Parts: sequence; C-alpha cells; structure tokens
Amino acid sequence: MASLPERSKIESFRFISDNGSTLGIRFLCDKLGVSPAGYYKWVNRKESARDIENKSLKESIEAIFHKNLGNYGSPRVHAALKKSGVKVNHKRVERIMKESHLVGKAGRLYRRNPLLGNPCTKVENIKRLESAPEKPNQQWAGDITYLKVNGAWNYLAVIIDLYSRRVVGWEMGKARTAQLTLLALKKAIKSRDVKPGLIFHSDRGAEYGAHVYQNELRRFGIKPSMNRLKHMTDNAHVESFFKSLKTECFHGVSFDDDSELRLTLSWYLNRYYNKERIHTSIGCNNPVEYERMAA
Repeated sequence: MASLPERSKIESFRFISDNGSTLGIRFLCDKLGVSPAGYYKWVNRKESARDIENKSLKESIEAIFHKNLGNYGSPRVHAALKKSGVKVNHKRVERIMKESHLVGKAGRLYRRNPLLGNPCTKVENIKRLESAPEKPNQQWAGDITYLKVNGAWNYLAVIIDLYSRRVVGWEMGKARTAQLTLLALKKAIKSRDVKPGLIFHSDRGAEYGAHVYQNELRRFGIKPSMNRLKHMTDNAHVESFFKSLKTECFHGVSFDDDSELRLTLSWYLNRYYNKERIHTSIGCNNPVEYERMAA
C-alpha cells in the first residue's frame, strides 16, 4: 500500500470512519499511527457545538461549490459565505474544503498571435496613460480567442467593460475577420450608453486595425487604443477573462456541435459570468451588481 499523507489525529479518525468498512479499521489505525481505542472513543463521543457548526458550514460550502460547477476556490467560497451573512474565518473555509476534497478549477493564461496589423493604422496605447475607470462605459477592451469543437475552430470575439469586468458584447463565428469583431462591437454599442470619449483597447491585429472597424469607433466618438509592440500584457484583463471562460465552461466539456457551444457561451457570458459569478477584482461582487452599486 502506498504511504498515506501526514494528517492530524482528527483527520485520521475521519479518514478511518470513511474508509474503515472497506480497508479495515485496525489496518488503517496501524497505518495512520493512531490507536483503535482512541478511534472508537472519538466515534462514540457526543457531537460538540463546534462539530455541529462545522457540519452545517460544510453543507453550505458544498452547496456554493457545486452551484458554481467547481469554479470557486476557497477565497470565492469564503466571499460567497460572507455575502450570505455567514461569519467565518477564511482559514476555516480552506480547511473544510481541503478535508472535503473540494478543489476549484485552475487554468492558465491564453495568448494568441494577432493577425498582422493594418500598416495604415497608427494607434497608440492611450489606455495605459489613463487612471482606472471610475464608472461604466469609460474604458472597454476586446480580443478574440479560439475554441475547437469536433476538430474545427470557432472564434469568439468579446468586449468587456474594464470598470465592472462585464461582458458588454460578444460574437462567435467560423472566420477570424474584422466582420466578427465588428458584430461584437455593434452589440456592445447597442446595449450600452456610449458617449464620446470612451476608450476601446485591443491588440494590434488586423481585425481591430481594419478601416471598417476604426470607422465604426470614430462614428460614435470612441477613442481607439492598442497594445504597444511586444507588450502582450497590455490587454491582460481580457486574457484573464479568457482564462476563466475556458477553465470554467469549455475545458473538459463535450459539445455535439457549434450550436451547443453557442448556447453554453450564451449561458456563461450573459447569465453566469455577468450576473452570478463573484469577481475578486471588484470587491467580490458580480459585474451587474457592481454597476448597480455605482449608479
């Protein structure tokens, strides 16, 4: 039998209680370095108020974890508990999740190589010279990512509001073109109160540097901003968003066709990400809630 990890005496007793019927209580006591008498004394003890509280807390933690499809680690679970009125130390939440083997999904950043830019378009990174936005519709950012279904690539263009991290426009298509990004932009403009002076930031790809795209920005008085050359992190907010999206609703999920992918994206972007998911960068609120607080 492989060596078992070190654990506290109480954790050992709980492990024995969960696995004793299949592996044998005396065998596990010997392997974990605890006495059978001590284990049976623990089993027959009366539940303390702390034990009862931990059991209730564990149920709440599991409910939050599973409601969010395993997307929350202990910091977000702790934040969700606080929002529901439960006062608990974050280390206690972390310990209970560890004992319950509840581990939030982890992902990595995704960066694509932008299409060659339009040499006729000269756009500086003006966003980096501005302070952080103080209300919605001051700074937007957009990008494209790849999603493969049944061996074929799909392209997702999104626009997020950098104040609230809200997805304000998106479109999916089979071709990576300026028309795809333009459709996402038009949806964003239609759904928001756009005033001249709004900054839109992107990479230097042709999808954003195309004249048709830049003309649409100018038509609404939107100021274009683009990554500096060889500065991939200039659009880090959207890259972080794509990391969350792929980790939470794409990787490990099978899609029958593109229509099913679109339905999943619609649920994730329009409902879960914007209206339910806690974002630590905006005070553990969801984007819609955060914008409502600013109104």
